[in-house]
Amino acid sequence: MLARIFRPAVTAAFTPLAKLLYRLGVTPDMVTIFGAIASSALALWLIPTGNLAIGALVIALFALFDTVDGILARLTGSAGPWGALLDSTLDRISDGAIFLSIALYFINQTAMFAPFRMWGVIASLAVLILGSVVSYTKARAGSLGVDIQSGIFERATRLVFALVPLFLLQFGLPIIVFIIALTVLAVGTITTILQRLFEARRGFRRLVALSPKDQNLNLIGRDVEK
Repeated sequence: MLARIFRPAVTAAFTPLAKLLYRLGVTPDMVTIFGAIASSALALWLIPTGNLAIGALVIALFALFDTVDGILARLTGSAGPWGALLDSTLDRISDGAIFLSIALYFINQTAMFAPFRMWGVIASLAVLILGSVVSYTKARAGSLGVDIQSGIFERATRLVFALVPLFLLQFGLPIIVFIIALTVLAVGTITTILQRLFEARRGFRRLVALSPKDQNLNLIGRDVEK
């Protein structure tokens, strides 16, 4: 939802940069790969070492920068399924690096009361895993013929929920507030998975109703990629 609301403004802001890169001969794939490597490396370096404010700002900047490859693809006329697949795949790696770095930050907090520290680690890793399931559910349903649009905790929302309190930690936000935010994020991500599963099931039922001879449509691919 957040991505759809702010995408026009972000696109307008980054279009001049995309045009400059186009004139320099930079390809959309180069931008996608650079963004994923840079954001992952910086997250794993800055956050576990306690540079929370700058880490959150850098990650947020690269999350916004993620729109540049799409703009550049339209400018070069190279928009297509390959770019979408590469971008989505590398987004999962970047997100994994972000939440892994948060888990490492909690592990490094030896002065924190142990149960709270472990709670933070578990919540961070839960969001890491569940966030990938959110994306997989949408992609898998799409490959089976159902386009899913629902989800209260899409990628942009998950990043906002994580990065805003992470940034504020540097300025005195109680760490328990951050841990609670991560917990809410984990629960919201589970809710999003359930939303998408229910929407997919309704979509499969509609497809079966339209194609009564194909009664096994909702079983296509089951037990594959487990």
